[in-house]
Amino acid sequence: MNKTYLKLSLDLDFVLIAITSSLKDYILCHQINKNLEFDFEKTDDHEVYHQVDESPISFSRYYYFVEQGEIEYYLVNNRNPEGFLIPEMNKVDFFIIIHQYIDKEDLNFMLTRLNKLPDIQVAAQIDPLKLKSRENLVM
Repeated sequence: MNKTYLKLSLDLDFVLIAITSSLKDYILCHQINKNLEFDFEKTDDHEVYHQVDESPISFSRYYYFVEQGEIEYYLVNNRNPEGFLIPEMNKVDFFIIIHQYIDKEDLNFMLTRLNKLPDIQVAAQIDPLKLKSRENLVM
């Protein structure tokens, strides 16, 4: 009997920024919107199933779409009373996920502006391929 194997690959074609900040998610969104001229809006929570037979864990999520370039930005909370979105990054409070192409110059400008915000300890680009729990970031 022949066996057929199904090979699945995740779409990890996005830029990932890790943010450490003690702010509440809505306050951080307000500061980013104000200082970077973004327009993040609250959307449905991002749900992750850590165990198949358990209910999902929800993480707050905000969305911003730029028509020019069709760039999608997501701000997702990494912390929840029940656990972490990316457990191996337990010092990180939030992630910004950027779908579509973003110019390196624009990305550096964004990182510089984020790091200048007084309530953000650090904002840094992370390679999603190096994360063990990277499948949790698929939106």
